[in-house]
Amino acid sequence: MAGFLSTVQTPGLLGARGVAASSPVSSPARRHAHIQVCCKGNVEGLEAAGHEERLRFRRRDFIGGCVGTAIGLEMIEGSTKFTGVATAADLIERRQRSEFQSSIKDTLYKAIKAKPELVPSLLTLALNDAITYDKATKTGGANGSIRLELSRPENSGLSGALDLLTEAKKEIDSYSKGGPFSFADLIQFAAQSALKKSFLDAAIAKCGGNEEKGRTLYSAYGSNGQWGLFDRTFGRADTQEADPQGRVPDWSKASVQEMKDRFVAVGLGPRQIAVMSAFLGPDQAATEERLIADPDCRPWVEKYQRSRETVSRTDYEVDLITTLTKLGSLGQKINYEAYTYPKQKIDLGKLKL
Repeated sequence: MAGFLSTVQTPGLLGARGVAASSPVSSPARRHAHIQVCCKGNVEGLEAAGHEERLRFRRRDFIGGCVGTAIGLEMIEGSTKFTGVATAADLIERRQRSEFQSSIKDTLYKAIKAKPELVPSLLTLALNDAITYDKATKTGGANGSIRLELSRPENSGLSGALDLLTEAKKEIDSYSKGGPFSFADLIQFAAQSALKKSFLDAAIAKCGGNEEKGRTLYSAYGSNGQWGLFDRTFGRADTQEADPQGRVPDWSKASVQEMKDRFVAVGLGPRQIAVMSAFLGPDQAATEERLIADPDCRPWVEKYQRSRETVSRTDYEVDLITTLTKLGSLGQKINYEAYTYPKQKIDLGKLKL
């Protein structure tokens, strides 16, 4: 563990509030002496907060809000007046989640590569699951409910995509050490894998079909590094009920105005409709032909068409990643401790001193 922790960067210190371990702690002011390492933003928050508030500083704040890494050692009252609580455990949990996520991506990539014809359906599956969100009631969203809604007209033709994910889930659950993988996460991460495959395929096509050169091109100019925020949105919970009907249009039959109305209802708009044209049916070109006739969508469709012709495709790929990240967050309270290994319980009664 010492070797692992020694590699961690320490962006800032609490200065005078940090007390050496050998310091006397008999006075009330020093009874809770602690050493804290965290990023600047959290330091400012702690300085402004009261002492009790600082003691309640939770590890979720490290995981969700701090760009740097935090390692905290606090002394709090107990039977002996001192109980060490090390947030180094948080780093272990983050590593566990990261390793699990990497394995998930490998499984999904292989499954999708074997059935590339399902890529459009996987994208629509993610869109239709998330866009049921209703801001007024705060219901719906990326909660895995679509697995219970496949009989609806707007979800016609998506059963093959869900079957692929159900099989992949069996493999993922077999190596998960932190419980079953949720469909809510599975559906959104499958969309990510499908997009990454389409991005890589585009790079290979630009290299005349040479896979090695295409991978090199994507490594040099691709958008893979833009997925950081999406990857942290990991820990969605499954609902056990279908979302209310009528919230999702049948994209193949809906007018552009109906599309805009639905996107606006969840906080998106014409720009996001244009960049997500591949999510709105199996034929992206046909969808864009409809969208380009709308004055609100036209400039965005043209922008992304031009971007796809460039070597890096930056505008298109980055905006698409950003939109999928927003979409996959709708209606979700993320459990940042999901999929971590069960904590070993210690029977203190068996300890001999």
